[in-house]
Formats: sequence, structure tokens, C-alpha cells
Amino acid sequence: MIGRRTADSPHEAAEPTADRPSWAPPSLSGGRLEAALRTMELSVRGRLDGLLQGNHLGLVPGPGSEPGEARLYQPGDDVRRMDWAVTARTTQPHLRETVADRELETWLALDLSASLDFGTVNCEKRELAVAAVSAIAHLTRGGGNRIGAVVSTGDRLVRIPARGGLPHTRSLVRRVAETPRAAEGERGDVVTALEELRRPPRRRGLVVMISDFLGPLHWQRSLRALSLRHDLIAVEVIDPRDIELPDVGTVVLADPETGRQREIETTPLLRREFAAAASAHRHEVAMGLRRANCAHLTLRTDSDWVADIVRFVVSRKRRWSGGVT
Repeated sequence: MIGRRTADSPHEAAEPTADRPSWAPPSLSGGRLEAALRTMELSVRGRLDGLLQGNHLGLVPGPGSEPGEARLYQPGDDVRRMDWAVTARTTQPHLRETVADRELETWLALDLSASLDFGTVNCEKRELAVAAVSAIAHLTRGGGNRIGAVVSTGDRLVRIPARGGLPHTRSLVRRVAETPRAAEGERGDVVTALEELRRPPRRRGLVVMISDFLGPLHWQRSLRALSLRHDLIAVEVIDPRDIELPDVGTVVLADPETGRQREIETTPLLRREFAAAASAHRHEVAMGLRRANCAHLTLRTDSDWVADIVRFVVSRKRRWSGGVT
């Protein structure tokens, strides 16, 4: 039941309306892709610039490799960063800060399988995933940084080489947005995208996995292997109908990655069981990400995605600077 969604048809999706909130990602349909991408970029840059100023920190505020200043240890700090020489000299525990590397290589492992072609609130999950790509590209570009992507739809794998510069960043977001939709009945295959980043080994950097994480957790082993060399961030894209059923009587549950459909009656018992199964699955996803030492960001189609990203980045900055999250 976890891999299924509620819909009157297998491809129910949110259509642009006059009531669409200003913070919602712009629609990528209707033949106005270029205008939508520009609007998305302006939204990201307008709302993130000035809020996330820092010393070349962005999504990866540390640890870096260049030694910085020492500071007093605080509960919750990573003991692996202890500066034993200063600790012995002062008789108080100290940590050694590190300066973030000046050139960051970011890779996106993006799941655009058929389960993302769905949304019931303000946008499709696919549009929210593209918005996440735009935000990550903005936060990590500049200063000689490079960004590339491996996009999986289940039936095809799109590779975008890592390069720097604003023109490449815009081209990458556009290519992701233009990726053809997966055929119905085609299972997602984000594991192949992760393995593409493992072999051959790539320069140490940041790997961002974007998916709705529905279905089996086959990606755990590949993600743990990547964590040995890279910093990891997982962006979970969800719709309210992924985690709860509405009280609407008879509906059709459809799994676009298998083509299976089932007509059911949304009784109170079924709704409780669906919510419990969805909650258990999301807990397993969160635990799998934690075991891989992977930061976890959740974006919802019914929530302000830029504000969620701001909170996530600020929280990571505070944690690395020794503040309270």
C-alpha cells in the first residue's frame, strides 16, 4: 500500500489555478517552460540571498579539510574533531574548527520515476523535485564549484557532466525539467543513479539524492557506500496523499510503476491502516538515511519549499558552528 496513491485516474495531478500560492513551484506544463524556470530561479535567489550569508558555507558548512580556529567543546559536538593539543594545554576540552573547501563538486542523484508525476495540492512532486534542483544548484554554485546530475526515470538514465558557471547551472535545471516522463508500468531505479556516482570513484564532494522514497529501500547499500567518500543529503518529496487517505468514499488506488489499480472504499479502518503503513515506511526511510550518515530534508507539495530549505540550511550551519539546532 505504501507504493500506491489515491487518484481518480493513474495520473491525477495538480493543475495550475488562480488559488495556487505564490510560494508554490511554477507549473512546468503548458509550453512555458523557460518562463517557469526563470520564475523558479528568481524565487530561489530572491528568498535565499541575504538569508544564508557566510564563509562559503551553503549546503556544506563543513567539515572541510583546512584547519581553522579552536573553540570550547559543547555537548553534542563531534568528538572526532577534538583538538587534543589545545585541550591538554588549557585543561579544557577544545574542538578544532575547519574551513570549508574552496571548490565543491556536487552531484545530484535524481529519481524522476512515474510516482513523482503526481500531486494533489499545489504542484506535482516532479515540479517540486525540479525546484529542489534549482535551489541546490544556486546554493552550491560559484567560487569554482561544479555541479552535475544523474537522472533516472526507470527506463532511461540521463547523465549531465559536472561543470561550473551560471550558464551550465541553468542548462542543468532545464535538462532536468525537460526529462521525458517515465512510461506507466516502469519501475523506478534510483540505485543505478547512485551506482553511477560510485564507479568510477569521483572527487570528494556532495551527493544529493532527490526522491519520494516510495517502494523498496534497495538504495541503502549504495548510499552507505557513497557516505565513505562524500557528504550526503537526501531530499524527500512527498504529497499528503502519499501518507493519508481522504474520506471520499470509493476511489481508485493506482501504482504507476507497476500499472496495478484497485478500487477501494475509504472506510475509517482502511484510512487508519494506510496512515500507519505510510508512517512505518517513512520511519524506515529515515532510519536508512541516518545509518548512511545522510542529512534528511523533507519537501511537501502543501508547504513552502523555499522556507523549508532555509530552515534546513540554517540548522546545518548552527550545528557546525556549535550552536543549538
